[in-house]
Amino acid sequence: MSEDRSGQQKSWLERLTDLFSDDPQSRQDIKIILREAAERAVVDSDTLNILEGALQVSEMQVRDIMIPRSQMTSIHIDEPLKDYLPKIIDSAHSRFPVLGEGQDEVIGIMLAKDLLPLILNEDREQFALKEILRPTTFVPESKRLNVLLREFRATRNHMAIVVDEFGGVAGLVTIEDVLEQIVGEIEDEHDYDEEDSMIKEVEDGIIMVKALTPIEDFNEHFDAGFPSDEFDTIGGIVIHHFGRVPECNESIHIDNWQFKVVNGTSRQINLLEVTATEE
Repeated sequence: MSEDRSGQQKSWLERLTDLFSDDPQSRQDIKIILREAAERAVVDSDTLNILEGALQVSEMQVRDIMIPRSQMTSIHIDEPLKDYLPKIIDSAHSRFPVLGEGQDEVIGIMLAKDLLPLILNEDREQFALKEILRPTTFVPESKRLNVLLREFRATRNHMAIVVDEFGGVAGLVTIEDVLEQIVGEIEDEHDYDEEDSMIKEVEDGIIMVKALTPIEDFNEHFDAGFPSDEFDTIGGIVIHHFGRVPECNESIHIDNWQFKVVNGTSRQINLLEVTATEE
């Protein structure tokens, strides 16, 4: 461990500051310095991933991580309690968009905890959903994640409805979705792994695929023919064709597919956007 002139040991922060003595001119310069810091054991791999995640958030937009409209669990304002209560229990979510006359009219957000008083209220027929709704926050698809995180913290909101350029509902995003880009996936007791969670279609022709998806599962879902004798996951094949660990937003064509890196670190890729290309 290095020592300063007084003979006292330097903290990791002081040593990291020394590495920045060349005045980095871009985010890429900062990433290079951070990776050098990790190689010198100034920071550990977990710290490196978090720092890179924080830098990456400023480069990403809401559309990159939002839950698409087709996968939203929502409630209609006129829906009887007995009809949507099982939906709330099954999903295990804490917040739900409440719709008005159509899919593009979100009139409020319902918090599951606001239903708890009904346990003691025997007159449930008089319950009015509109009386417990919280205000809705709307954000455009193009909003930067670092800006959204700052707004979440300032307003203490945990969910926002994402709208497209025409004002229609494109999906939703939560503060947990943003934080996961920095610290990695946050699992709770309701999270579970299944094949469907590895491959999700966000819109026609565009599908998000976790890099850890087994090649056999990828081939079965896409009717593809990637070999599985050398690599176990689709991420392994993508890295092999790049010849290195690719950066976020880099793309590559492999056979009849385009793979775009949506989330990853200097050591691994986590999420891919997959689209079919013409043969």
